[in-house]
Amino acid sequence: MTETPHHPALVGDRVARWLGVTLEAAEKDHARIRMTLGEEHHNAFGMAHGGVVFAFADCCFALTCNDPASDGSTLTVASGVDVNFLSGTRAGQTLVAEGRLVAAAGRSAVYDITVTTDDGTLVAAFRGRSRTVAVKGA
Repeated sequence: MTETPHHPALVGDRVARWLGVTLEAAEKDHARIRMTLGEEHHNAFGMAHGGVVFAFADCCFALTCNDPASDGSTLTVASGVDVNFLSGTRAGQTLVAEGRLVAAAGRSAVYDITVTTDDGTLVAAFRGRSRTVAVKGA
């Protein structure tokens, strides 16, 4: 029997809950999530709003750059991102975001997040830069 993945960064994440994010994989420097697009996620052109795709990729970024086994003494946050939207979507499609570490140096790192439809069509390429900081009081 496969254990259901867990990530503390999803606890209390209201945006991920609104998006309908489901966690498929969570380990150090790697995460995979999915969501099904509803009408509420689409713009006036009938495609997923860019902000929704960005938020979905950003959720994956947070899960990828924060180790689910962390002791809570540090937090890794975004210091900058670039996103390229490559194809449109339609309501009812499932999106999958997968994130991986590209490079790390000290407290800074670069991660790539790909957002695809469940049939493999690339919707967006997201590159995130992160910084790890100490959690006050931890």
